[in-house]
Amino acid sequence: MPTPDRRAVLRLAAVGIGVGLVSPRLFAQEKAAEALASLTGDITPIGKAERADRLARAQALMQRDGIDALLIEPGASLIYYSGIRWHRSERLTALVIPASGAPLVVCPFFEKPSIDESLSIPAEVRVWQEHESPYAPIADFLSAKGFAKGRIGIEESVRYFAVDGLKAAMPAATLMKDPVTRALRMCKTAAEIALMQKAADVTMAAYRWTYPQVRAGMTPADIGALMTAATKQLGGKVEFNLVLLGEAAAYPHGSGKPQAVRAGEVVLMDCGCTVEDYQSDISRSWVHDATPTAQQRKVWNDVAQGQKIAFATARLGAPAGAVDDAVRGWYEAQGYGPGYALPGLSHRTGHGIGMEGHEPVNLVHGETTKLDVGMCFSNEPGLYLPGTMGIRMEDCFHMTAQGPAWFSKPPMTIEQPIG
Repeated sequence: MPTPDRRAVLRLAAVGIGVGLVSPRLFAQEKAAEALASLTGDITPIGKAERADRLARAQALMQRDGIDALLIEPGASLIYYSGIRWHRSERLTALVIPASGAPLVVCPFFEKPSIDESLSIPAEVRVWQEHESPYAPIADFLSAKGFAKGRIGIEESVRYFAVDGLKAAMPAATLMKDPVTRALRMCKTAAEIALMQKAADVTMAAYRWTYPQVRAGMTPADIGALMTAATKQLGGKVEFNLVLLGEAAAYPHGSGKPQAVRAGEVVLMDCGCTVEDYQSDISRSWVHDATPTAQQRKVWNDVAQGQKIAFATARLGAPAGAVDDAVRGWYEAQGYGPGYALPGLSHRTGHGIGMEGHEPVNLVHGETTKLDVGMCFSNEPGLYLPGTMGIRMEDCFHMTAQGPAWFSKPPMTIEQPIG
């Protein structure tokens, strides 16, 4: 039996992707590989000098606020300070940053070679064996610095068992919420902004490639496969590709019911990627293969106006909650809501973004944190009509000395949803 021609298989895939005849993932990977090239060859990863500056700024804040040390577990904050990329488990791996001097890394003995691979700062590494307490080396390190009765800041995502174990090992110490890490990570440097811009560029390029290939009958998995393949080929690491079709678009995080693209119904995509640890988050909505109805056009235009109001309200020194209040007030004047009631805007106007897709601080009612240079946010005041449709446009922006600046620019019309 002759071997089938590769391109013939792909032509069959193009016909069958919406009805499950072939793998949409294989089809998408092949098409993306032929059409797209990486956009990330010119990026500058976070280097040793940037991490040294982070530690210096953290220690300056600690000294100012009378904090003797910080405890950090694996996750975004560990990468932020040390470069260590590690998973959380029942075996404690942690970073301890003293108010002066080199940090300490504590990890299981057998994990040290792996930890050393990504450690990017000068630090002492102490290990513990399986039958030993991981908190003893931390207590010894801090006690030797005179901090047995010190004030130890606990990074906000550290798990309870780690806090409890440290308290038992250092009963005279005061354990408190770490106010330093959030303050530093919330305001991005130029190097961080550049990586977030590249992530946004990758996601928008993936949208531009995926959008014209959406066909009637496709499922969320089919469309997601296209977006995933494009993102990877363009140099991004896929974080999420949420695709909501028809009525499912009325529910911000989707529905478990079967969905397929149909002419005249809304397609809502919410997608993001990571480039060198920094994320994008962009949403687009449109009506597939039909002239939008008067209702669809009005809701889309209202969301576009909501984005403009949020952007205009985001001014240096303004409380973050004022952005949400301005959008929600205008929506209520249009008959939506009130508040979070539906039909209307059932979630906050935006969230902080950086190394994590959602991080402090949020654009939500009651948030008093003042907007400052380097803060980064999503702008996504979606409108949702249960049982009918939903529209969400989402673009992220960062605060500059001159005010807000877009990472990706919002679309102009419902007929041109990508730009």
